[in-house]
Amino acid sequence: MRLDKYLKVSRIIKRRTIANEACDAGKVEVNGKTARASYDVKVGDEIKITLGENVKVYKVLLISEHALKEDAQKMYEVIK
Repeated sequence: MRLDKYLKVSRIIKRRTIANEACDAGKVEVNGKTARASYDVKVGDEIKITLGENVKVYKVLLISEHALKEDAQKMYEVIK
C-alpha cells in the first residue's frame, strides 16, 4: 500500500492530500530515510512524522485497504 494511503486509512493523518504534501515536503521518514508518497509500506516499517516541533514515530503492525475508526489504531503502534 502507498505511504500516503496508509497514513490516511490508519488515520495518522486525516486526509490523503495532506499526507501527500507532508511526504513531498520531506516531513515523513520510513526506517530513517525520507520517503515519497509512493513508498510501498510493509509490516515492521517505522514511520517518523515531523510536523513543526511535534515528532511522532509509529511502527506498522497491519496493512488493510479499509479500516473502521475502531480498527484504525490496530494498524500501528506509537513508539514515540
